[in-house]
Amino acid sequence: MDALERVVKPKTKRAKRFLEKREPKLSENIKNAMLIKGGNANSTVTQVLRDVYALKKPYGVLYRKKNITRPFEDQTSLEFFSKKSDCSLFMFGSHNKKRPNNLVIGRMYDYHVLDMIELGVEKFVSLKDIKNSKCPEGTKPMLIFAGDDFDVTEDYRRLKSLLIDFFRGPTVPNIRLAGLDYVLHFTALNGKIYFRSYKLLLKKSGCRTPRIELEEMGPSLDLVLRRTHLASDDLYKLSMKMPKALKPKKKKNISHDTFGTTYGRIHMQKQDLSKLQTRKMKGLKKRPAERITEDQEKKAKRIKKN
Repeated sequence: MDALERVVKPKTKRAKRFLEKREPKLSENIKNAMLIKGGNANSTVTQVLRDVYALKKPYGVLYRKKNITRPFEDQTSLEFFSKKSDCSLFMFGSHNKKRPNNLVIGRMYDYHVLDMIELGVEKFVSLKDIKNSKCPEGTKPMLIFAGDDFDVTEDYRRLKSLLIDFFRGPTVPNIRLAGLDYVLHFTALNGKIYFRSYKLLLKKSGCRTPRIELEEMGPSLDLVLRRTHLASDDLYKLSMKMPKALKPKKKKNISHDTFGTTYGRIHMQKQDLSKLQTRKMKGLKKRPAERITEDQEKKAKRIKKN
């Protein structure tokens, strides 16, 4: 039995806390990413991994040593590293004559490879080459996807989902305008994917809403899609399954229209409108003669009944 698969009983409180963090939860931990160099990675691929790690900090693990593995042929080493470092996302960089400047980006489900897409780097500009101010560590980015391919082609649709998973960062309940520091822009055009990152500058506009300017901060990559290893539809749906405890309970007799207005339906007993208290007005008061005639009519009805 593998050392990572056998049941381990904690001997110290620290080990117990460590194992509790890795237990299944209703709201899972933030997804961490591991960035791995292949056995023949060149300087370009190494710098790409370093720049992506700089964007992912502190939710990433960068492996400094080279690892001789081929993700599309043997995935056991990736699954081993995923279990060891508790990472559900990975990026693997390699370089050879057949596939130069190669990146493999993927994600795990239950410590097994779910999706895996291979990308080739055709042009690369590093963070160091662009001499502009950078965003602070741990900043949550804004993601923009441009191009019809991200909505039409299945491979590009999965790539979009994978990139959102990779760069989205932690889930936050509220957003502060000053906290929106940088943008990651992905454009699919003519069979290529253009990856650009911009720093957001808030300028004075003379009114309450500031004027926004974008300043390129790097890294900048021109990517081309190569091989894909996609999960089956059944496995993909299983990985997206939400626990029953997190599903919102359906509220009865409440509906919403297209504009978001909430409507509620109230069930009441049948009302007797003759006993309804209305506003008293002098003009609606009955005259003494009308009252006498009504009393006489009531007496006549009682006599007939008797």
